[in-house]
Amino acid sequence: MKTNLQFDFIVNKENKTVNVTRKFAAKLPLVWDAWTKPEILDLWWAPKPYQTKTKSMDFREGGTWLYYMESPEGAIHWCKNDYKKIELLKSFSGLDAFCDENGTTNNDFPRTVWNNTFTENGETTTVNIVAQYEKLEDLEQIIAMGFQEGFTMALGNLDDYLNEVTK
Repeated sequence: MKTNLQFDFIVNKENKTVNVTRKFAAKLPLVWDAWTKPEILDLWWAPKPYQTKTKSMDFREGGTWLYYMESPEGAIHWCKNDYKKIELLKSFSGLDAFCDENGTTNNDFPRTVWNNTFTENGETTTVNIVAQYEKLEDLEQIIAMGFQEGFTMALGNLDDYLNEVTK
């Protein structure tokens, strides 16, 4: 189901950030769970037709989410997110990277500092995301790799999941 809920995707080259504001038609605990529980993340995180598969997740400050995205042809792309700060039902931040199956960072790709903030507004929840890069070249590389298109598709997958579970 398509909605008219807020969705802003702003690239700020001066600050080396991508700022995403996205409203979801669900209450905060459900949206929070969708971002912090691996069995739910696996359902929506990858842009279709890719699929996400979690190897391990330790959602705590100092913990790591290790997962891969698999293409329909079977190509595997490993990633990890090292959690830095978590405020339950409010926000979390982490350092994201491409890696191998053991979590060893692939330094050929930039790392992203994610700051996600959650705000409940009655029957909807707004997620504000700031993806920060060390250098402008890193931001430009991620955008050239299709980050906007892929993340937009993934957030659409999250909409579909939330619509299913709130019927």
